[in-house]
Amino acid sequence: MTRFNLPDVEFAKKSAQEIEAEAVANYEGLTDIKLADADPRRKFIQSIVLLAVQQRSNINYSAKQNLLAYANGDFLDHQGVSTDTSRLPATASVTTLRFVLSVALEKNEIIPAGTMGTAGDDVFFATTEQVVVPAGLTQVDVEAICTIAGSQGNGYLPGQINQLVKPIRWVQSIQNVTTSEGGSDEEEDDAYADRIRQAPERFSVAGPDGAYRYWARTASPLIVDVSVDSPSPCVVEIRPLLKDGGVPGQEILDLVDGVCNDRKIRPLTDHVQVLAPEIVSYDISLTYWISTGNSSTAASIQANVQQALSDYKQWQKSKLGRSVDPSELIARIKNAGAKRVAVTLPAYKALSPYQVAVENTVAIDYGGLEDD
Repeated sequence: MTRFNLPDVEFAKKSAQEIEAEAVANYEGLTDIKLADADPRRKFIQSIVLLAVQQRSNINYSAKQNLLAYANGDFLDHQGVSTDTSRLPATASVTTLRFVLSVALEKNEIIPAGTMGTAGDDVFFATTEQVVVPAGLTQVDVEAICTIAGSQGNGYLPGQINQLVKPIRWVQSIQNVTTSEGGSDEEEDDAYADRIRQAPERFSVAGPDGAYRYWARTASPLIVDVSVDSPSPCVVEIRPLLKDGGVPGQEILDLVDGVCNDRKIRPLTDHVQVLAPEIVSYDISLTYWISTGNSSTAASIQANVQQALSDYKQWQKSKLGRSVDPSELIARIKNAGAKRVAVTLPAYKALSPYQVAVENTVAIDYGGLEDD
């Protein structure tokens, strides 16, 4: 399937019927012999049509891999070379560990880099640098990174990482004080292709919003959308949105801030602020009916309606500035097989580019069967 809503293109015809008809017509034109369906010569032509179809399929596929709308895998990586845009590798989750001392120290002590904590589930976080704990302090905060790249280290709430793997005699306890986040798998093809498409924006040094969007997305493969606004002169607000409608925590915001505030990227006069998107909550309350003629498949339709509702919630929060649209909800539920849908909530609500709509309460009722 093509990307960017571009029309599909074909570089070579692949229809076996068309290839056979063309080959038979050429043979008959050269020999003045009409080939019947059972003619051995026609059967021979049919036997090589499959090879021609496979060859044309390979030609078509190879040609499409030269287009950003179709390229995937290693072919897509080669597409990124022309704009010096590499695929983002898998990243590890990060958090902040707080070391609480049993007593105030009388002299400086060291917490070595690589000191590990865990929640007791074989996922470990290691401190990223050696930290000197000055005498007199009773606690110190240290950044820690998951020892395994990927999303498995995400989502540990404050206090869950509370076991020190190798005890330190003057440390009473540890706990994470931020929710672990930022871990992701290698950047997927569609997200990578979209960044390659945006890459020319990076060449400007005047601070256009497209450039800030590009650079913000390089901070983490989890970022799927970015809002850039200037509420006042010289002030730039950047708000990233994560995959599956996730709102970034401080760890991700710091990553984006580190990229976009780099002196080689940020114009000298810009004051860049990286903030979380503003959440706009909405409620869902609706009733739907199924046609009497579909009574035998009512159970399947109800399951499809539940899936349509889930897809709608995901669609609604997967892009910044996407207005709350009940007509989209109605269309999805009717496409799932419902005859009629009565939506009480939500009402249509336009959103600003820095806002994201997230569902609050959801009440969906099945009204039963209804005649056409």
